[in-house]
Amino acid sequence: MSEILTVKGLKKYFPIVSSTFSRRQVNYIKAVDNVSFFLNEGEILGLVGESGSGKSTTAYVIVGIYSPTAGDILFKGRNINVVATKRPLEVKKEVAIVFQDPGTSLNPQHNIREILSVPLKVHKVVSKKHLNSKIEELLDIVELPKNYMYKQPRAIGGGERQMVAIARALATNPSLIVLDEPTSALDVSVQAKIINKLLDIQKEFQLSYLFITHDLSLMRNVATRIAIMYLGKINELAPAAEFFQNPLHPYTQMLISSVPVVSKAEESIKKKKIISAGEIPSSVNIPPGCGFNTRCPFKKDLCFEVDPEMVEVMPGHYVRCHLYQGMRC
Repeated sequence: MSEILTVKGLKKYFPIVSSTFSRRQVNYIKAVDNVSFFLNEGEILGLVGESGSGKSTTAYVIVGIYSPTAGDILFKGRNINVVATKRPLEVKKEVAIVFQDPGTSLNPQHNIREILSVPLKVHKVVSKKHLNSKIEELLDIVELPKNYMYKQPRAIGGGERQMVAIARALATNPSLIVLDEPTSALDVSVQAKIINKLLDIQKEFQLSYLFITHDLSLMRNVATRIAIMYLGKINELAPAAEFFQNPLHPYTQMLISSVPVVSKAEESIKKKKIISAGEIPSSVNIPPGCGFNTRCPFKKDLCFEVDPEMVEVMPGHYVRCHLYQGMRC
């Protein structure tokens, strides 16, 4: 299985400038700090984390909304670590994104036909003569009526707007789609429908998904592999089944132990509750050593001095924690 996306040592820092009468000082928000992972063709990689963990910033750097501070982004072996405006058109055609809120990602001044026409025209997917038939085809894929092409986004529901956003992402026949929390802004009643449709589309068109979410329980049934982010770094990455059955990082254990269960059978295999004390540090003033040391119940003196490296402790299972630094597969 070949890698469609490879991220190496990715960093994205945002400067914060403060001035006084005597001097000008620059600090940085380390939104993404030395992140590395890969995504195989036809795979769904879940990138999970709390608000402020850096997961969405990672997605925006990958699709070219932000330029990276450092690191490499390889798409099908080609380095694309620049903003989208500087990327070749064929790369932009193959990498698409579905944003969190369709209410803000769709132009309210345009009807759906105009919205879906833009990528089709820019990338010359079809001729002007076949434009309407292609738009009807896209609407059919996401199970929306053909006459919706003449509706405004505000005239349809939130779930239907997100279906339009998905149709727009599919317009250029991409091979990689970044999903930035595609259901979190929607009613619970329509979230399952959106997820099921995304899974159907992924199988039908053999797409690769980078799925950004804060919902760890969702990834149990969706993702091929899962990565956990905390304060701009990936703390653990493993195949989905291994991730839930054998979580290693204390932060991962804490999150999994907090996932709600609905049956006694699930309760019986649920990990022991890990209590987190302390506050989440500011991304401007991350403490020395491991960023999780302010909350970790297993912290040692070393955790306040040295930031641990990511190590592969079992085939395909990576963890960044001093508890496992001596273990390598």
